[in-house]
Amino acid sequence: MVSPTRFRLVRAARAGAAYAGGLARRQVITRNRRLALGLALATVAISVGAVHVSRAWFSPGLLILPVLAGGLLLTPRALRALYVIVAAGLLYDFLRGRAGPGLIATIVVTALLADVLARTRKKLGMKGLRGEHMLIELRDRIRAQGTLPELPEGWGSVSVLKAAGGSSFGGDFLVSTCDEKVLEIALVDVAGKGVTAGTRALLLSGAFGGLLGTVARHEFLPACNAYLLRGGGSDGFVTAIHVTIDLASGDYLVGCAGHPPAAHFDGASATWRMTRAHGIVLGVVEDLRLTPERGTLRPGDALMIYTDGLVELPGRDIDYGTDRLLGEADRLANSGFRAADDLVKSMQSGPSTDDCALAIIWRH
Repeated sequence: MVSPTRFRLVRAARAGAAYAGGLARRQVITRNRRLALGLALATVAISVGAVHVSRAWFSPGLLILPVLAGGLLLTPRALRALYVIVAAGLLYDFLRGRAGPGLIATIVVTALLADVLARTRKKLGMKGLRGEHMLIELRDRIRAQGTLPELPEGWGSVSVLKAAGGSSFGGDFLVSTCDEKVLEIALVDVAGKGVTAGTRALLLSGAFGGLLGTVARHEFLPACNAYLLRGGGSDGFVTAIHVTIDLASGDYLVGCAGHPPAAHFDGASATWRMTRAHGIVLGVVEDLRLTPERGTLRPGDALMIYTDGLVELPGRDIDYGTDRLLGEADRLANSGFRAADDLVKSMQSGPSTDDCALAIIWRH
């Protein structure tokens, strides 16, 4: 029979072992210590192998690999502990004549870059490549959102979004909704260009997309303006154009807030005309002073909306760019509106210095 004293000792030992095991798991797994230990062992193996095994198989230059892996996967604190081991390994190889000053300088620069990478990831609360995966998902969502919905028979549409400098993120975005009876589109241009405006565009695209189709047509732009004013309006202004089309009758309503006007193509006369809807940019004043315009798309007609990045040229008046756009659009009407990509390419013959977007809706 086990004595009570011995039983208590056994129970205390088991509890201590469980606590130690849990502490070890938290330290090794939760704090990424296992990976740090693996990289440290790899560093020691490379440093020692370069001296005692074969320089051909264990070159000191391989120490760059654990440094880079640490920058991607370790926390800054664990990474700097790894650097101590890497430094010791480099010193050992240097004293044994296996590592030269050039290699040491290369590894030091790589370590500095890896440290910056690790600190950036810590601010984001992410490790590894999850940050890049998140950006890829956001990019794909923006591209999917910029695609116009399927329209009923007798209608066609196309859209093009192009960020400045070939970036995946820009300040121009498009949101749309269609219930097979009414099509609503909003084309928005956030102040700035490229990645600098892309983060704000990500925020606003979700907000404006939520408002589209849920508020009355004539209240969409005022609702967007109120949302921006609640945010303080410190990030710059926003221009937008909002189009509502009745897919049964072809009647449309255009609202414009500081944005370039829409262009209406009259299929009967094969001419373009600029709509006259206007208003003040979003996020500046409460009263936008909107003056919308109504019209009708008949068979053969089209409506084109775009951002100023498509028509603005350095040293030129914007009217010159608008006239040039309509001239290019004449050729587009003759060959079919679906070739909108060609229109954008012809308007931006040189390197893209500004975000641009284009959407065309036409009636067969």
